[in-house]
Amino acid sequence: MIRISIDAMGGDHGPEVTLPSLLRVSERRPDARFLIFGREDEVRPVLERLPRLKEISDFVHCEVAVRMDDKPSQALRNGRWKSSMWKAIEAVKDGEADACVSAGNTGALMAMSKFCLRTMADIERPAIAAIWPTIRGESIVLDVGATIGADAQQLVDFAILGAAMANALFDIERPTVGLLNVGVEEIKGQEEVKEAGRMLREAALDTMQYHGFVEGDDIGKGTVDVVVTEGFAGNIALKTAEGTARQIAEYLRAAMSRTLMARIGYLFARDAFQRLREKMDVRRTNGGVFLGLKGIVVKSHGAADEEGFAAAVELTYEMVKSGLFEKTRATLDLYHARYPVAPTGAVSNA
Repeated sequence: MIRISIDAMGGDHGPEVTLPSLLRVSERRPDARFLIFGREDEVRPVLERLPRLKEISDFVHCEVAVRMDDKPSQALRNGRWKSSMWKAIEAVKDGEADACVSAGNTGALMAMSKFCLRTMADIERPAIAAIWPTIRGESIVLDVGATIGADAQQLVDFAILGAAMANALFDIERPTVGLLNVGVEEIKGQEEVKEAGRMLREAALDTMQYHGFVEGDDIGKGTVDVVVTEGFAGNIALKTAEGTARQIAEYLRAAMSRTLMARIGYLFARDAFQRLREKMDVRRTNGGVFLGLKGIVVKSHGAADEEGFAAAVELTYEMVKSGLFEKTRATLDLYHARYPVAPTGAVSNA
């Protein structure tokens, strides 16, 4: 049995989306159980309509729901110990749940997660890791929004975290890792990126294969299993990819309905277009993982519908089942035992 705590109040739609999504998950993952946190007056009416979900869930009333426009410091100050977001995270800390999922305010979720769970030894800042569909299959990209700007040691830590995630989710013994840069030549890029490349080459870790620098178009090609960058560039890349997918889908929809011959052609190629639509559906890869914490927290897109939120919960389920936390901690311990002091002089928070 895998237990997942749910912030039912998060996102643009709250319990009306988060709760029905859990039923979809239970149909595909029958050993999943849920600990639901939220305001009783909003959660109970939805639960009453979903008797099957009531059977596999426990509900805890919370007085406060963190708003999407709350500042992280404000949410942390006002929402600690009584908000649905805090309680869902705290359930992981207390061992009542194996992982937590929320579609709420990203900044508040990160602030509360760091405060409640703390980071792993020698990790200064967590990263948000996303599953990225590629021509070859899937890759992991991090950081996609948690850390704006990162030094060389943090980029190295991100590489280690991402490789451990690829090992756990994709069952790849030595995932390939690349640093996102403006060119593949060693002389190009910011000093932090070049220094991180040097550190990864010299470390020669058994848990990954350092590929070198990769460029933006390598992400979609699937050139490496893990793409590492700081959060500003990573978030822009993520939002650009999501927008481009929707743009292409709209172009195809308009083209296929423009003329009678186009509509007839669509009927003959309907199966192919359906597979393309599924491949480009951003809901399938919804869910950003907060890596580097002493526990698993997953952030769903705030605007996710039932299928999108269900995808984030299923991703969480798979990470628990694959032992992501344990593998990540073991890999970090191995690296920091070999390099207790970062070459950049970064100070450990252990």
